[in-house]
Amino acid sequence: MSVIELDKKKVGENHPTYIIAEIGINHQGDLDIAKELIQKASEAGANAVKFQKRSIQRILTQEGLNAPYENPNSFGKTYGEHKKALELSKSDYVELFACANTHNVSFIASGWDEESVDFLDHLGVSFFKMASADLTNFPLLEHTAKKNKPIILSTGMSPIDPFIKPYFLINNYNNQIAILQCTSTYPTSFEEIHLNVIRSYKRLFPGVIIGYSGHELGIAVPSAAVAIGAKIIERHFTLDRTMKGGDHAASLEPLGFKKMVRDIRNIEKALGSSEKTVQKSEIKVFKKLGKSLVTLKDININTIITREMITTKGPGTGISPMELGSILGKKTKVHLQKDVIIKETDIVW
Repeated sequence: MSVIELDKKKVGENHPTYIIAEIGINHQGDLDIAKELIQKASEAGANAVKFQKRSIQRILTQEGLNAPYENPNSFGKTYGEHKKALELSKSDYVELFACANTHNVSFIASGWDEESVDFLDHLGVSFFKMASADLTNFPLLEHTAKKNKPIILSTGMSPIDPFIKPYFLINNYNNQIAILQCTSTYPTSFEEIHLNVIRSYKRLFPGVIIGYSGHELGIAVPSAAVAIGAKIIERHFTLDRTMKGGDHAASLEPLGFKKMVRDIRNIEKALGSSEKTVQKSEIKVFKKLGKSLVTLKDININTIITREMITTKGPGTGISPMELGSILGKKTKVHLQKDVIIKETDIVW
């Protein structure tokens, strides 16, 4: 499947790159901040906004919930308190879904457990995003695949060989799959990004949509990913990179995101066609900078042309120097003065 549809937008070869603003938990657990992020992402050119939906009790053991988690980015003394503080309610998600529709962006979320996937499906998301952390969570992958909606898979924390198994597991139920190269560190160093994995995925999964999910600093890498074939780009999105929380520093603010979208759209235009042709805008330039066959001396009418009579000069409005061999030995039809461009009508062919 070389093309899939994400909320009625075709994604794949010969279609625009699909750009996702990963809001995640950068809303700080605040509905108003979440709505502002949706608005700003839409204004910056995102096609979709993505959140993260969890049932905290479902994804963590009691030991995990009670684990101490006191650090500058913590929203609670334990990991459970921290996660709970950043979780939005179901009614919040209903409002955010409507907010996204108002701002003409698709609303999606990664469901981290079966209950959350069911809720998102009922909410009306048109496709699912699976987090890298759940790439080996086969029960959740299978449960999500059975919803028969497109699935985007992030592949952080996984080499290629083990990743083949979850891909084929999903493909048993649903072939609407996209795969994103991803490195799950925040921020990711440039040395650990490995964009060439995109090429590896394209060889390993022919016909599958391949993309890139990034956590690096700056905006250069997504454009490079698009240049080598990424058709989906996902970047974390925040109002302010200095805000409290573990993901903000690896996120783009609205202006940075807007510039990234601009660069991606320009790269798409620049990629153009694989066929090399002379562009219309080049024709005038060639006439000025190109070269023609020019006389080195006066040449009388009915004279056989020899190499010593000819040189090359601009502009490129006469016979091309590539045709030099064709006119040698031919006769002149008219008298040619020194240092003039030779025209086809000047030669007896």
